[in-house]
Amino acid sequence: MSMRCLIVDDSARFLEAARALLERGGIQVVGVASTGAEAVTRARELTPDVALVDLDLDGENGLDVVGRLAASVPTVILISTHSLEDFQELVAASPARGFLHKSTLSARAIRDLLGS
Repeated sequence: MSMRCLIVDDSARFLEAARALLERGGIQVVGVASTGAEAVTRARELTPDVALVDLDLDGENGLDVVGRLAASVPTVILISTHSLEDFQELVAASPARGFLHKSTLSARAIRDLLGS
């Protein structure tokens, strides 16, 4: 199954590394964004199947971005270098499908989270 992904993170270095990692695992990264506004625009243009959104965007709350993306992206997954325990209730209350720590990010981890 082909999966089209949008990655939202304020670190250009992470975006580059995550793109390479996911594409090696068979996930097509159709775009990247570094702000919430850019993410919403890119999601509408690119119609990804899944968006990975950093919890801590520079000056923005990733949870707010998830809410804005939920209308145009079927599945949103939160990512962070912070532990899930720090945000578990907020993640559970959000429209996000789940959470992945950046250190465990992989195509397999995304597929496992999505049950595919």
